[in-house]
Amino acid sequence: MNSDTTALSSRNVSGYPYAVDAPALSDSAQVSRVLRNTYALLAMTLLFSAAVASASVAYQWRAPGMILTLVGYFGLLFAIHKLQNSAWALPAVFALTGFMGYTLGPLLTHSLALPGGAQTVSMALAATGTTFIGLSAYVLLTRRDFSFIGGFLFCGMVIAVLAGIAAMLLDIPALGLAVSGMVALLSAGLILFETSRIVNGGETNYVMATVGLFVSVFNLFTSLLSLFGIGGSNE
Repeated sequence: MNSDTTALSSRNVSGYPYAVDAPALSDSAQVSRVLRNTYALLAMTLLFSAAVASASVAYQWRAPGMILTLVGYFGLLFAIHKLQNSAWALPAVFALTGFMGYTLGPLLTHSLALPGGAQTVSMALAATGTTFIGLSAYVLLTRRDFSFIGGFLFCGMVIAVLAGIAAMLLDIPALGLAVSGMVALLSAGLILFETSRIVNGGETNYVMATVGLFVSVFNLFTSLLSLFGIGGSNE
Protein backbone atom coordinates (compact mmCIF):
# COMPACT_ATOMS: atom_id res chain seq x y z
CA MET A 1 0.00 0.00 0.00
CA ASN A 2 2.79 2.40 0.88
CA SER A 3 4.71 1.63 -2.31
CA ASP A 4 1.61 2.33 -4.42
CA THR A 5 1.08 5.63 -2.66
CA THR A 6 4.71 6.59 -3.29
CA ALA A 7 4.44 5.66 -6.96
CA LEU A 8 1.26 7.70 -7.39
CA SER A 9 2.77 10.71 -5.62
CA SER A 10 5.67 10.73 -8.07
CA ARG A 11 3.29 11.30 -10.96
CA ASN A 12 2.10 14.73 -11.97
CA VAL A 13 -1.38 15.66 -13.11
CA SER A 14 -0.51 14.78 -16.70
CA GLY A 15 0.42 11.22 -15.78
CA TYR A 16 4.16 11.42 -16.40
CA PRO A 17 6.15 9.03 -14.19
CA TYR A 18 8.53 11.76 -12.96
CA ALA A 19 7.85 14.49 -10.51
CA VAL A 20 7.49 17.85 -12.28
CA ASP A 21 7.04 21.13 -10.49
CA ALA A 22 3.54 22.44 -11.24
CA PRO A 23 4.58 26.13 -11.06
CA ALA A 24 7.31 25.37 -13.62
CA LEU A 25 4.71 24.00 -16.01
CA SER A 26 2.55 27.08 -15.44
CA ASP A 27 5.50 29.42 -16.03
CA SER A 28 6.41 27.60 -19.24
CA ALA A 29 2.87 27.90 -20.54
CA GLN A 30 2.81 31.60 -19.68
CA VAL A 31 6.12 32.21 -21.48
CA SER A 32 4.82 30.39 -24.56
CA ARG A 33 1.63 32.45 -24.51
CA VAL A 34 3.50 35.75 -24.16
CA LEU A 35 5.88 34.78 -26.98
CA ARG A 36 3.03 33.78 -29.26
CA ASN A 37 1.03 36.94 -28.62
CA THR A 38 4.12 39.15 -28.86
CA TYR A 39 5.24 37.86 -32.25
CA ALA A 40 1.68 37.94 -33.61
CA LEU A 41 1.22 41.57 -32.54
CA LEU A 42 4.73 42.46 -33.69
CA ALA A 43 4.02 41.11 -37.17
CA MET A 44 0.79 43.13 -37.40
CA THR A 45 2.39 46.35 -36.18
CA LEU A 46 5.33 45.97 -38.57
CA LEU A 47 2.94 45.54 -41.49
CA PHE A 48 0.85 48.50 -40.34
CA SER A 49 3.90 50.70 -39.90
CA ALA A 50 5.22 49.66 -43.32
CA ALA A 51 1.87 50.54 -44.90
CA VAL A 52 1.89 54.00 -43.29
CA ALA A 53 5.52 54.54 -44.36
CA SER A 54 4.65 53.52 -47.93
CA ALA A 55 1.75 55.99 -47.95
CA SER A 56 4.08 58.69 -46.60
CA VAL A 57 6.48 58.05 -49.49
CA ALA A 58 3.74 57.83 -52.10
CA TYR A 59 2.01 61.06 -51.04
CA GLN A 60 5.24 62.90 -50.14
CA TRP A 61 4.16 63.68 -46.59
CA ARG A 62 6.38 66.23 -44.89
CA ALA A 63 8.57 65.30 -41.96
CA PRO A 64 6.95 66.23 -38.63
CA GLY A 65 10.10 67.88 -37.29
CA MET A 66 12.29 66.96 -34.36
CA ILE A 67 10.13 68.48 -31.61
CA LEU A 68 6.86 66.95 -32.82
CA THR A 69 8.60 63.61 -33.38
CA LEU A 70 9.99 63.51 -29.83
CA VAL A 71 6.70 64.68 -28.27
CA GLY A 72 4.64 62.19 -30.28
CA TYR A 73 7.03 59.30 -29.65
CA PHE A 74 7.50 59.73 -25.92
CA GLY A 75 3.88 60.79 -25.41
CA LEU A 76 2.57 57.61 -27.04
CA LEU A 77 5.10 55.49 -25.15
CA PHE A 78 3.85 57.02 -21.90
CA ALA A 79 0.25 56.35 -22.91
CA ILE A 80 1.01 52.71 -23.70
CA HIS A 81 2.73 52.27 -20.35
CA LYS A 82 -0.32 53.65 -18.55
CA LEU A 83 -2.82 51.65 -20.65
CA GLN A 84 -0.85 48.38 -20.88
CA ASN A 85 -3.43 46.39 -18.90
CA SER A 86 -6.54 47.95 -20.45
CA ALA A 87 -8.50 47.47 -23.67
CA TRP A 88 -7.02 50.73 -25.00
CA ALA A 89 -3.50 49.31 -25.03
CA LEU A 90 -3.76 47.84 -28.54
CA PRO A 91 -5.07 51.06 -30.19
CA ALA A 92 -2.25 52.94 -28.46
CA VAL A 93 0.32 50.46 -29.81
CA PHE A 94 -0.98 50.86 -33.36
CA ALA A 95 -1.01 54.65 -32.91
CA LEU A 96 2.67 54.56 -31.90
CA THR A 97 3.76 52.21 -34.67
CA GLY A 98 1.73 54.13 -37.24
CA PHE A 99 3.29 57.40 -36.11
CA MET A 100 6.76 55.87 -36.36
CA GLY A 101 5.91 54.66 -39.86
CA TYR A 102 4.89 58.21 -40.74
CA THR A 103 8.21 59.60 -39.48
CA LEU A 104 10.04 56.92 -41.48
CA GLY A 105 8.50 58.07 -44.77
CA PRO A 106 10.70 61.16 -45.32
CA LEU A 107 13.84 59.15 -44.55
CA LEU A 108 12.82 56.54 -47.10
CA THR A 109 12.07 59.25 -49.65
CA HIS A 110 15.53 60.73 -49.11
CA SER A 111 17.20 57.32 -49.34
CA LEU A 112 15.34 56.37 -52.53
CA ALA A 113 16.46 59.64 -54.14
CA LEU A 114 20.13 58.72 -53.68
CA PRO A 115 22.06 56.75 -56.33
CA GLY A 116 21.15 53.10 -55.81
CA GLY A 117 18.51 54.12 -53.28
CA ALA A 118 16.22 51.16 -53.83
CA GLN A 119 19.15 48.78 -53.32
CA THR A 120 20.12 50.63 -50.14
CA VAL A 121 16.62 50.25 -48.68
CA SER A 122 16.52 46.57 -49.66
CA MET A 123 19.92 45.93 -48.06
CA ALA A 124 18.91 47.67 -44.83
CA LEU A 125 15.64 45.75 -44.72
CA ALA A 126 17.36 42.41 -45.37
CA ALA A 127 20.08 43.10 -42.79
CA THR A 128 17.48 44.09 -40.20
CA GLY A 129 15.37 40.99 -40.78
CA THR A 130 18.38 38.67 -40.71
CA THR A 131 19.73 40.24 -37.53
CA PHE A 132 16.39 40.07 -35.75
CA ILE A 133 15.74 36.44 -36.71
CA GLY A 134 19.29 35.37 -35.86
CA LEU A 135 19.41 37.06 -32.45
CA SER A 136 15.90 35.94 -31.52
CA ALA A 137 16.63 32.35 -32.53
CA TYR A 138 19.83 32.37 -30.46
CA VAL A 139 18.00 33.44 -27.32
CA LEU A 140 15.08 31.07 -27.89
CA LEU A 141 17.41 28.11 -28.38
CA THR A 142 19.91 28.84 -25.60
CA ARG A 143 17.50 30.47 -23.09
CA ARG A 144 20.42 32.65 -22.05
CA ASP A 145 19.65 35.53 -19.71
CA PHE A 146 20.83 38.91 -21.01
CA SER A 147 19.25 40.99 -18.24
CA PHE A 148 22.71 41.99 -17.03
CA ILE A 149 23.20 44.28 -20.04
CA GLY A 150 20.01 46.28 -19.42
CA GLY A 151 21.67 49.15 -17.57
CA PHE A 152 24.45 49.45 -20.13
CA LEU A 153 21.96 49.55 -23.01
CA PHE A 154 19.80 52.19 -21.33
CA CYS A 155 22.79 54.45 -20.68
CA GLY A 156 24.03 53.88 -24.22
CA MET A 157 20.69 54.88 -25.73
CA VAL A 158 20.52 58.06 -23.64
CA ILE A 159 24.00 59.02 -24.87
CA ALA A 160 23.06 58.14 -28.46
CA VAL A 161 19.90 60.28 -28.34
CA LEU A 162 21.78 63.28 -26.98
CA ALA A 163 24.58 62.81 -29.52
CA GLY A 164 22.05 62.45 -32.32
CA ILE A 165 20.32 65.69 -31.35
CA ALA A 166 23.70 67.43 -31.22
CA ALA A 167 24.61 66.08 -34.66
CA MET A 168 21.36 67.48 -36.10
CA LEU A 169 21.62 70.88 -34.45
CA LEU A 170 25.32 71.35 -35.17
CA ASP A 171 25.19 69.67 -38.60
CA ILE A 172 28.13 67.31 -38.00
CA PRO A 173 27.91 64.41 -40.51
CA ALA A 174 30.73 62.44 -38.89
CA LEU A 175 28.96 62.51 -35.52
CA GLY A 176 25.73 61.43 -37.19
CA LEU A 177 27.52 58.48 -38.76
CA ALA A 178 28.98 57.47 -35.39
CA VAL A 179 25.56 57.74 -33.75
CA SER A 180 24.00 55.52 -36.43
CA GLY A 181 26.61 52.84 -35.83
CA MET A 182 26.16 53.11 -32.07
CA VAL A 183 22.37 52.86 -32.29
CA ALA A 184 22.62 49.83 -34.59
CA LEU A 185 24.77 47.98 -32.05
CA LEU A 186 22.59 49.03 -29.12
CA SER A 187 19.44 47.98 -30.98
CA ALA A 188 20.89 44.52 -31.58
CA GLY A 189 21.67 44.32 -27.87
CA LEU A 190 18.13 45.39 -27.00
CA ILE A 191 16.70 42.61 -29.18
CA LEU A 192 18.73 40.12 -27.14
CA PHE A 193 17.69 41.82 -23.89
CA GLU A 194 13.96 42.04 -24.66
CA THR A 195 13.74 38.50 -26.01
CA SER A 196 15.60 37.04 -23.02
CA ARG A 197 13.26 38.88 -20.65
CA ILE A 198 10.27 37.18 -22.29
CA VAL A 199 11.89 33.75 -22.39
CA ASN A 200 13.01 33.93 -18.76
CA GLY A 201 9.74 35.31 -17.42
CA GLY A 202 10.94 38.87 -16.81
CA GLU A 203 8.29 40.34 -19.15
CA THR A 204 4.75 38.94 -18.88
CA ASN A 205 2.87 41.70 -20.71
CA TYR A 206 2.90 41.04 -24.45
CA VAL A 207 1.94 44.63 -25.24
CA MET A 208 5.07 46.01 -23.59
CA ALA A 209 7.15 43.18 -25.04
CA THR A 210 5.90 44.03 -28.53
CA VAL A 211 6.65 47.74 -28.13
CA GLY A 212 10.17 47.00 -26.90
CA LEU A 213 10.95 44.73 -29.84
CA PHE A 214 9.28 47.02 -32.38
CA VAL A 215 11.28 50.06 -31.28
CA SER A 216 14.50 48.01 -31.39
CA VAL A 217 13.77 46.72 -34.89
CA PHE A 218 12.75 50.20 -36.06
CA ASN A 219 15.92 51.82 -34.70
CA LEU A 220 18.07 49.06 -36.16
CA PHE A 221 16.53 49.54 -39.61
CA THR A 222 16.81 53.34 -39.61
CA SER A 223 20.41 53.16 -38.40
CA LEU A 224 21.41 50.67 -41.07
CA LEU A 225 19.55 52.72 -43.66
CA SER A 226 21.56 55.79 -42.69
CA LEU A 227 24.84 53.86 -42.71
CA PHE A 228 24.20 52.21 -46.07
CA GLY A 229 22.86 55.47 -47.49
CA ILE A 230 25.98 57.38 -46.51
CA GLY A 231 28.14 54.67 -48.05
CA GLY A 232 26.10 54.67 -51.23
CA SER A 233 26.11 58.46 -51.55
CA ASN A 234 29.90 58.47 -51.53
CA GLU A 235 30.23 56.18 -54.51
